[in-house]
Amino acid sequence: MELNIKIVKLEAPDDCNLILGQSHFIKTVEDLYEAIVNTVPQAEFGLAFGEASGDCLVRTAGNNADLEKLAGEKMLEMGCGHSFLIFLGNAFPLNLTQRIKDVPEVVNLFCATANPVQALIVETKQGRGIIGVVDGFKPQSIETEEDVDDRHKFLRDIGYKL
Repeated sequence: MELNIKIVKLEAPDDCNLILGQSHFIKTVEDLYEAIVNTVPQAEFGLAFGEASGDCLVRTAGNNADLEKLAGEKMLEMGCGHSFLIFLGNAFPLNLTQRIKDVPEVVNLFCATANPVQALIVETKQGRGIIGVVDGFKPQSIETEEDVDDRHKFLRDIGYKL
């Protein structure tokens, strides 16, 4: 059996994040849409789902036409069935990842990030699948005490810690 591995670059627009995952049913599109708007109503987003059977279409939804178009184009480029991609603005994945994991069709999250991502795609005669991601860049060193203090301050400045 022959297989090929390719890299698809995913980069969220400025002031946006992306969430990449796997799910298993066409209603993923509507359920993810509802999960986002019911959890963070002010979020702007576009999402795409790659079907793995039937018409094998890229299904899209969202409340931001540009983000929806980008999600659809990138999902088509990846060409992976039963996968989804969300581009998210005016919200952080931290506020949504657990809710997305609770959507019954969702089986896996590969990443939720503002970093550039390289999706590692395997292709066989049958089709394509995501085998992993490279999220951001390689760590350069271990944090110092000053870095620890900066991290603590940052988390409190943005309201995620008291």
